[in-house]
Amino acid sequence: MEIVIIGSGNVAAVLGRKFKAAGHHIVQIYSRNAKAASELAYEWDTESTNYKSTINKTADVYIVAVSDAAIEEVLTDVKLPGKVVVHTAASVPKEVLKNVSQHYGVFYPLQSLRKEMINLPEIPVFFDGSDEKTKQTLAALAKSIAKDNVSTATNDDRVKLHVAAVLVSNFTNHLYHLAEVYCQKEGLDFKQLLPLIEETAMRIKTVSPSQVQTGPAVRSDKETIQKHLALLEKYPEIKKVYEELTESILVHGS
Repeated sequence: MEIVIIGSGNVAAVLGRKFKAAGHHIVQIYSRNAKAASELAYEWDTESTNYKSTINKTADVYIVAVSDAAIEEVLTDVKLPGKVVVHTAASVPKEVLKNVSQHYGVFYPLQSLRKEMINLPEIPVFFDGSDEKTKQTLAALAKSIAKDNVSTATNDDRVKLHVAAVLVSNFTNHLYHLAEVYCQKEGLDFKQLLPLIEETAMRIKTVSPSQVQTGPAVRSDKETIQKHLALLEKYPEIKKVYEELTESILVHGS
């Protein structure tokens, strides 16, 4: 397919590389950040623009990969009749694009993406479209970069998926950060925890997280819990998180 990418950030960069690797032709990249657009255009051997009036109108699909708040602003006064136009946001309804084209939708990559990624990660893709043409086009595009890891998802489904994604990625990473801070202040090496982190992540590929929960809370080991809380007295923020998660495990049993 011939694709125009609107945006030059993390999602735009990684999706563009995925599309190129799958044999699609990126005919243009548009971004208000001229330097970033130019760098990606050079990488993909294509053209860039930072003027909306010069967005290429001949492509098959237009991927709007910008921040949630910028979607409407970026596309103000842009009309692409007959073209498939989609954004990549989880929490923004597809209808935000209805004035740009009658063929609008969402192409949501459920993955934490960073522009510097060269080894492209596995990316589950969830899509939705305003009509059958849009859905068929997006299904084919998604399968070309994600194979069988492709699903449809309504506006409500995507928001719910985003909540779950925040829990397993953003919140988990914050716990890593708190552990790193604790280790640094206590003279410990955080990297010694990496094998444990990796093993825990590997387990849940085949077993429900509820079946592999370990630790003092799931054992109702109150003596150990109290020892831990005593050690965390000088770290009130970490202690609060420890208490709340311990209580959640005690209540839910996992």
